[in-house]
Amino acid sequence: MTTVDTTEQTSRHTVAPLSSLPSFLRDEPGLTRALGDPSARLAVVEVARPISIAALAGLSSSRPLIVTCPTGTMAGQLADDLRQFLPADEVVLFPGWETLPFERVSPSVETMGLRLEVLWRLRHAERTPTVIVTGVRALLQKLGPGATSVDPVIVRPGAEIDPDALSATLVEFGYRREELVEHRGEFARRGAIIDIYPSTADAPIRIDLWGDEVDRLTTFGVNDQRSIGDVDEVLIFPARELMPTADVRERAAELVASEPWGREQWERLSEGVHFDGMESWLPWLIDDWQAGGGRLLTDVLPPSAKLLLVEPRRMRDRALDLIAEEDDLARTLASTWARDPDRSFPRLHADPDTLLSGTNAFWSIDSTPESPDTPLVEASGWGPVAGDGTGLTDRLTELIGRGFRVVVAADGTGSAAR
Repeated sequence: MTTVDTTEQTSRHTVAPLSSLPSFLRDEPGLTRALGDPSARLAVVEVARPISIAALAGLSSSRPLIVTCPTGTMAGQLADDLRQFLPADEVVLFPGWETLPFERVSPSVETMGLRLEVLWRLRHAERTPTVIVTGVRALLQKLGPGATSVDPVIVRPGAEIDPDALSATLVEFGYRREELVEHRGEFARRGAIIDIYPSTADAPIRIDLWGDEVDRLTTFGVNDQRSIGDVDEVLIFPARELMPTADVRERAAELVASEPWGREQWERLSEGVHFDGMESWLPWLIDDWQAGGGRLLTDVLPPSAKLLLVEPRRMRDRALDLIAEEDDLARTLASTWARDPDRSFPRLHADPDTLLSGTNAFWSIDSTPESPDTPLVEASGWGPVAGDGTGLTDRLTELIGRGFRVVVAADGTGSAAR
């Protein structure tokens, strides 16, 4: 049993930063069995999932580890928890769209940017994260044409930039030109200063040019528009996941004749126009949609990647509900679009039965053992510590007296000493 916080040195206590705690599970029998079994099923109570998954990621030679949860909310919470045990940049979230299929509303700029950033990092071994956390919706969602080949604009101090070419690229990336930059996906140009709020950034950036050279690169505040601090590098990813590439324009032009009910949208897409809700038409723009095609996240993973499914039965139920919801929506919209409802409709999400049909080599985690032979990681949580903390110290004293090794980790030595 392992208890987590940093403590003063005694013969029965170990001092350790949070990031080193997963290594203490190296000899945990359940994890040891999983590391030796490429298709292991584990039983891990929810309170121990983050540290157990962090241990698997650190002890396994597989990179990256794709952790899939039943919902996007659970994925986001798990990603936050994993960042307590692994370097923050080594844990990334691959979010799904917040919008419904065929809904004429675009996903958030940040969601689309984060997805493109993950896909880009997967193409560069030196930038590939240790863990990618995602929900079943995002795992099943088909990727847009060209989404796996988009490169960001990289800006560094001292680099040379053509401001006209940069502005044109930002427009192509789906950024809106404004007088003042206040939201993600906006940029402004005032003489030798270019302000940009990248789709994946926490703050907007300001590029001060001296001729064509980046003289200074800083973040700035949205409220007062004043520069805050210098930065060494900025990666600017698109603000749209559906890019009006030549292939997309050609495919949209073909749809004008074959699917005349959507003529207005197809014409705008064929002309390379950005408009709100354009992503909702993505399923139609995948060339082999009639054959059930379309690339998924699992199709672009490196050979060294490993999948870990959290509560797989619940994942499957959620996936089937997602497909049924999409089919019901398609049939409803067919009448409003004057389209034959009996004709096949393109899906934004892949059939869950085919997702893992090519491999059985993935780990899975449930809260309870599936059978007596299921490896189990035993753990218990702590209740809230209030007042003088006597209950906590009594519990620690009891565990030490029973021969358990106690590792306490806190944010600082002062907290640990207390």
